[in-house]
Amino acid sequence: MKLPIYQVDAFSSRLFGGNPAAVVLLDEWLPDLVMQNIGQENNLSETAFVIPHQDQSELRWFTPTMEVDLCGHATLAAGYILFRHRYPSLNQIDFQTRSGILGVQRYGELLSLDFPSLTVSPGSVAGLAAALGAKPRETMRTNSLLAVFESEDDVRAIRPDFERVAALGAWMVIVTAQGNDVDYVFRVFAPGAGIPEDPATGSAHCSLIPYWAGRLGKSTFTARQLSNRIGEFQCELRGSRVRISGMAVEYLHGEIHVG
Repeated sequence: MKLPIYQVDAFSSRLFGGNPAAVVLLDEWLPDLVMQNIGQENNLSETAFVIPHQDQSELRWFTPTMEVDLCGHATLAAGYILFRHRYPSLNQIDFQTRSGILGVQRYGELLSLDFPSLTVSPGSVAGLAAALGAKPRETMRTNSLLAVFESEDDVRAIRPDFERVAALGAWMVIVTAQGNDVDYVFRVFAPGAGIPEDPATGSAHCSLIPYWAGRLGKSTFTARQLSNRIGEFQCELRGSRVRISGMAVEYLHGEIHVG
């Protein structure tokens, strides 16, 4: 069996920036173990598996170690590939996923994700400062941990102990601060899911956007992920939803040979 595979650098306008995601196009679902093995073989933070349909495509995401409920950059990558190679006349693609119907809109080269906004609540976490090697100014909870620091330099300087971060039991640990030339900066650690540090994380904004909307008193933002590849985002709070926008670049197109 030969399967088309693409690799896309998401949330970047340049090659080798943002977050690389694999996109595998299918006619029907493969066994879960096969998809997990492909995700492990690709060894990217996420591989997106897509069954394309013009009205509503199906989408699942696998890290190298597990299937996940929500992924931003691989959804952006999947939308980019369908716009580019399957449905060039469309400006919106909807995906049926574990997290409900997720849309990707196209505005020229800019792609926008329509994702759920999460409720952000204060909450202390034992061992967080030791895991990060730095004490945050405040700690918030959603489905992840959000550690807020005083400055962009503080976020950039964090050197986490990934074993301790994994032991916290959170899906993601997000560290953030106001930016010097953007509204906010952040980094994301998810070692428990096989991703020590993620380069450009769309789903983190489901927590970051409502938090910074409350702090800054506004609804539109620019954001930067301070990984070694750099992720660039335009974001908006829209009631119970968030809009997460960025660009994407195709890196490769090939075939997987699965017996």
